[in-house]
Amino acid sequence: MRIETRGLSFEVAEGGPPGGPPVLLLHGFPTNRHAWAGVTPLLTAAGLRTFAVDQRGYSPGARPSGVDAYRQAECVADAVAFVDELAGGRADVVGHDFGAFVAWQLAAAHPERVRSLTAVSVPHPAAFAHALLTDADQQRRSSYIDLFRTVGKAEHVLTRDGGAGLRTVLAGVGDQVEVFAAPLLEPGALTAALNWYRALVIEELAKVGPVERPTTYVWGDRDVAVGQVAATGAGDHVTGDYRFLPLPGVDHWITERQPEVLAQAILTRIADAS
Repeated sequence: MRIETRGLSFEVAEGGPPGGPPVLLLHGFPTNRHAWAGVTPLLTAAGLRTFAVDQRGYSPGARPSGVDAYRQAECVADAVAFVDELAGGRADVVGHDFGAFVAWQLAAAHPERVRSLTAVSVPHPAAFAHALLTDADQQRRSSYIDLFRTVGKAEHVLTRDGGAGLRTVLAGVGDQVEVFAAPLLEPGALTAALNWYRALVIEELAKVGPVERPTTYVWGDRDVAVGQVAATGAGDHVTGDYRFLPLPGVDHWITERQPEVLAQAILTRIADAS
């Protein structure tokens, strides 16, 4: 399905029984709504109504020009619109990677729209910002961001040799590499996705407030992009019921690598928030 909101058109994969409790699923870079393909059948089997959205830059009809169009405030405003138009104003929210950043901020700034939060891989923005500014390990893990923020160079590195660089980034997703790589190799798509990095302001992340909604944070301890300092600091920014679920031996691609474990964490969080 497709929804029109905020002057843009977003692709949505919906599932589950009409009228079931709504769950909004937000993907990260460089994936898309199909990142949740292994998770949603388990959620819908439990009676939930799922909405996995291609966020701005990833939906062909939601690809505004200019870096400022990809500021976190714009992405969060999209999420507010998704909750209002798809879920009737309130939903259980799940986000991975950049989608987690958006989900954390949605819960912090608009708690009335979030019944529960499950964040995957990426911690509360303020915890991430603190680690990035103070922890040498996190600085090393995040060094790739400088490349992704460099206009032209990042596109060249990721698309040369038919997109070999992009496929290398996606190597951990298993047999879904082409599901994610092919759409980003279409004209304009990769630049739009990279604009999320180019619009990122660490000082703004540091100012994101606490989350009062029931929250679970799922993190793989082999995540090359998010270290222990950032991960363990997430709970300092949650005032509601909080569960930290570290997954030993698991990397960044939790949605693809551990869909059953993730689905159970989501279902448990939703049940506990009842």
